[in-house]
Amino acid sequence: MLYAGFDIGGTKCAVTLGRSNGTDMQILERREIPTPGTWIEAMEAMFLRVEQMRDKIGEPLDAAGFSCGGPLDAVRGVVMSPPNLPGWDNVPVTDLASERLGVPAFLENDANACALAEWRWGAGRGTQNMAFLTFGTGLGAGLILDNRLYRGTNGNAGEVGHMRLAPFGPSGYGKEGSFEGFCSGGGIAQLAGTMGRRAIQNGRKPAYYLGGWDVVTTKQVAAAAKKGDPTALEVFEKCGEKLGEGLAVLIDILNPQRIVIGSVFTRCEELIRPAMEKVLARECLAPSLAVASVVPAMLGESIGDYAALCVAEYGLAE
Repeated sequence: MLYAGFDIGGTKCAVTLGRSNGTDMQILERREIPTPGTWIEAMEAMFLRVEQMRDKIGEPLDAAGFSCGGPLDAVRGVVMSPPNLPGWDNVPVTDLASERLGVPAFLENDANACALAEWRWGAGRGTQNMAFLTFGTGLGAGLILDNRLYRGTNGNAGEVGHMRLAPFGPSGYGKEGSFEGFCSGGGIAQLAGTMGRRAIQNGRKPAYYLGGWDVVTTKQVAAAAKKGDPTALEVFEKCGEKLGEGLAVLIDILNPQRIVIGSVFTRCEELIRPAMEKVLARECLAPSLAVASVVPAMLGESIGDYAALCVAEYGLAE
């Protein structure tokens, strides 16, 4: 089966052609473009590249899949004004793809798409019940329950980043002290600023402070922590504690076999895991924790490509 995958982002779009034998997905070719100014230009550019790749291989497509940040309507295949895609207002991407490419097309939000990919070909392979957490710019989850993607009543299942974990704290998802506030790239940078100011008041300058709090990044904080900077280590300890609190809720409610976490967790696991595991041991129901493992995502920088292709495969099978 030959699939086309479209990974739509605010700064870039990737188009991938992949072949599946039912067990594994082989990426045949990939092309990336800066996201054009309008959705019309973006769709035309992506369709053109898929057609070029398809014609080069000389085989017909079987289906197409789109992975995109929400809000969106997966049932109707409509992208509905994501904050990182200005002007993408009620764009019927699947209808446009089916008309242009002559194949069924399917759409999922990026967290759901990545969950499908890690479940099929990554760290969640072989599980019946799995949660995937993005832990990147923001924090969202994709849920695989009883061997099926769980979308919820109107497609909003998995918005775990909106849970409030503390009355005060870094802001994420428009909510102070939220799960996303403590466990996202932007949230860690906020936390580093707050804890860094306190450290300076106590006569200890963090290694990641380079003259302005507004330019502090998670990457800088992680580098400082890996070199032993006390404040940076405290930042990741706090992040790990809050990650444990959020995961404990998911483990107790969903009773998953595996929780797969991407992005920041995959790069900073050794800084986050010790505090996370202490909280999990304290907060979780013991029988549920005993069957749940928390692991980093396996698909790495290619996860967006596999995710879009998996949307096509899963949609066709569903």
